[in-house]
Amino acid sequence: MTRIISPSMLSADFGNLERDTQMIDRSAAEWVHIDVMDGVFVPNISFGFPVMKPIRKATEKVLDVHLMIVEPEKYVRRFVEAGADYVTFHYEATENIDLCIREIRDAGAKVGISIKPKTEVAVLKELLHKVDMVLIMSVEPGFGGQSFIEGSLDKISELKALRDELGLDFLIEVDGGISAKNAGELFAAGAEALVAGSAVFGAEDPEQEIVKMLEA
Repeated sequence: MTRIISPSMLSADFGNLERDTQMIDRSAAEWVHIDVMDGVFVPNISFGFPVMKPIRKATEKVLDVHLMIVEPEKYVRRFVEAGADYVTFHYEATENIDLCIREIRDAGAKVGISIKPKTEVAVLKELLHKVDMVLIMSVEPGFGGQSFIEGSLDKISELKALRDELGLDFLIEVDGGISAKNAGELFAAGAEALVAGSAVFGAEDPEQEIVKMLEA
């Protein structure tokens, strides 16, 4: 069974970005998660292309870019050019889903699509054969440090059942309120990739915390 931890750079020390990225690079985490927020789709602003460059330079690991921005189809190609390996956009953020998928794919990255906590898994059914990953938000997007929304576990199970029914092989990623305490049940429900920010960077030993999640 695939188990991937994708530490979120939103919780890193921005004064020591290279140091924290290199820590992830040494760790058992396979991915580096980059949250991009525009202050429109979500009530917060994070970072964009300039910050991605030093992160890309500091690690060879998979850059897992999560766009919480409106009209992502305008920007996805630039994120791929900046080093993204996966680009995930929100179902709720665009009226041009097929264009967004095509732009990411044509630029050479893998395609992820995400849904907010109140969006039903069923809305994705006709899109699942077009993507490489589905990101289930287990908190409201826009802020780090929130508590896990318990109903998210059912959505993971539902998505896994739908994947099995359709005979597809996209990855299931979960983001929000994740720690070593709930990682095990999330993997058991069908998730393969878990995003963790404050649980990793707030730990006394971040590298050991990543191992605890993987072994949960």
